[in-house]
Amino acid sequence: MSSTDDLPPALPAMWRALKRGYEAAPLLLTVSLGLALAAALPDALLALWFKLLADGVLGGRRGLVTTAAVGLGVSAAATWFLRVISERTQRRFRDQVTIALESHVAWLQASVATIEHHERPVYLDRLAMLRNQIFVLDHMYMSLFTTCGWILRLGVTVALLVSIHPALALLAAFALPTVLTSTWRPGVERAAEERGASANRLARHLFEVATTAPPGKEVRVTRIGGRLVAQRRAAWERWYGPVARARGRSAVWHALAWAVFGAAYVGAVVFVASVLAAPPGEVLLVLAAGSRLSAYIGGTVGEIGFLRGIWLEGSKRLAWLEDYAAAQSRGADLPAPERLGDGIHFEHVSFAYPGTERLALDDVNLRLTPGSVVAIVGENGAGKTTLVKLLCRLYQPTKGRILVDGVDLARMPPATWRSRLSGAFQDFFRFEFRVRHTVGVGDLPRLDDRPAVASAVERAGASDVVRHLVAGLETQLGPTWPEGVELSFGQWQKLALARGFMRERPLVLVLDEPTAALDAETEHALFERYAAAVRGSDDRITILVSHRFSTVRMADFIVVLRGSCLIESGTHEALMTKGGHYAELYRIQAAAYR
Repeated sequence: MSSTDDLPPALPAMWRALKRGYEAAPLLLTVSLGLALAAALPDALLALWFKLLADGVLGGRRGLVTTAAVGLGVSAAATWFLRVISERTQRRFRDQVTIALESHVAWLQASVATIEHHERPVYLDRLAMLRNQIFVLDHMYMSLFTTCGWILRLGVTVALLVSIHPALALLAAFALPTVLTSTWRPGVERAAEERGASANRLARHLFEVATTAPPGKEVRVTRIGGRLVAQRRAAWERWYGPVARARGRSAVWHALAWAVFGAAYVGAVVFVASVLAAPPGEVLLVLAAGSRLSAYIGGTVGEIGFLRGIWLEGSKRLAWLEDYAAAQSRGADLPAPERLGDGIHFEHVSFAYPGTERLALDDVNLRLTPGSVVAIVGENGAGKTTLVKLLCRLYQPTKGRILVDGVDLARMPPATWRSRLSGAFQDFFRFEFRVRHTVGVGDLPRLDDRPAVASAVERAGASDVVRHLVAGLETQLGPTWPEGVELSFGQWQKLALARGFMRERPLVLVLDEPTAALDAETEHALFERYAAAVRGSDDRITILVSHRFSTVRMADFIVVLRGSCLIESGTHEALMTKGGHYAELYRIQAAAYR
């Protein structure tokens, strides 16, 4: 198992998470901690004021009574005032940290060089847990402040008890089992939750299938609504059953720990009142301090439990994501070329998707020459899209390497290499922005460059789509947004193609079946135009993945994949003369069009 599979150590992870909050709002963090401690002190002194009040009343000492009464009033007022100010300051700090943490996690996931973490079950479970925790991860700072306040209260309270008799310090020792069970419980429960994370993800997926719009038509036509509900319930019970049992067992141990402390508290009161025969004021102090001690310990162990369950586990997953993102780009120390000279070479490249042993590509050797249009053909599952993904550095080869002008692609920073690429894919995403931005994100520096967007729309043959929209490029897409409109699949695909054409001179243009929803004649016209543009340059490569051989035949070089292996390559004429697998596929499709 690689180091990226393991969660990092707890304490360093917690420290990194704490630094993340400090970087977001250093002044607010410091002030919030100071106010939390200041608010704790008056509350902890209440037992002392009760003792002094009892001593003053029983001894007829007016001055002492007045001092105790003023102390009680000031403590009560100060506790309320400081608590209100502390809560408002912490809320402001929390709002800033929430944005910082959510943005940090979103950026980490988006910046990971590969997409392996979206497909490996162990990583998906870990990310699902982190997404659940990130919404409460900001609470960890509030919990830390509160914990420090509880600890201060405990210290003052134990000091008051020791002032009566040193043996009363043992009362705090009897509270240790509650601390131990509080720190142990969340880990046990979180482990049970993570073991069942796959079932929990399935339950959520089934809920989304049953309640969201995209699958709505098929859910109703197939009448599987009842089955989805039953499967979701079963998946949820597979997750919740072990979690509930873990919670029950840990609760029993926690209750026993509190029983030990309760017995010790009763014993302390009896010891002071009967054995020591202490004055009433000291007995009252023990009663007050002891009762508050139980509340302070309860608060402390509760916050420690939260820190153990949320901060510790959430921090470890956050630190793992940071390390994983960094590891994917480690060793990328060479610049990507500004133009292609020698071209791109696949040297004995093999690849298996995460969690599988079947090779999607097996010992592929291939050279892509600058200034050429390269078509990749083969049956479904032959490895066409996999080859494209490796070229885009969405995955690293399992074996072999990809050389760009003689330099290993793994040595180039992924972001820099991708800035040299452009592409359109069959499984495109529907960005529900205004049309101008839906297309413009294909080249972020020119996001708001209307002429550039209009040019990309024209080159993609999407002008007819924009022309029929009420506000043209300013039209909001997506029917769930105010004034938003829905497009047909083919219209979305044209805009996705335009997005891929935003970069005017990419070194590599990847077209992975981006026109599957368009008719063959339109597809052919589009690719013919781009093939002519590429052939006019000597430093660019266009890669075309298509099932339409009328389009494929215009390529300069055709790569034929079958069963994850490269079995043929060459021009259309050479492959037809050879009479191999390509020629067979071409004749079958040509016969279908007669």
